[in-house]
Amino acid sequence: MTFFADVTVRGYELDTQGHLNQAVYLQYAEHARWELLRAAGLPQEKLLASGVGPVALEVTVKFLRELRGGDEVRVTCRFVYGEGKTFTVEQQIVKDDGTVAAEISGVAGMLDLSTRRLIADPRAHLAALADNPDLLTG
Repeated sequence: MTFFADVTVRGYELDTQGHLNQAVYLQYAEHARWELLRAAGLPQEKLLASGVGPVALEVTVKFLRELRGGDEVRVTCRFVYGEGKTFTVEQQIVKDDGTVAAEISGVAGMLDLSTRRLIADPRAHLAALADNPDLLTG
């Protein structure tokens, strides 16, 4: 199951052509990532109290369709783990008619806030802290 957060495009987020400003796509993606962590039982304050925090290492956005004020969109989010200290974050911004407006992919990790280094096994660490770890393995 892929997690999602619903968002309505607001007028103040538009550029001079009436399209959603390109930087706001990243804000929507960030919102969905934090909502996923919160739904899993890992709100920001819990992560910080445990001494770790998520860090984005690379992000790519493919803009596929325009978004305009009032559009209702669903922002999906899925963490895909491999071996090592990083994991992939796969996201889409989907219009209410099912059209994919953007694809966002990134590489992320969990930063040990005291050593300022990535932790060795982010999947296991997050699962141990989470109330609902199944959400973290979309």
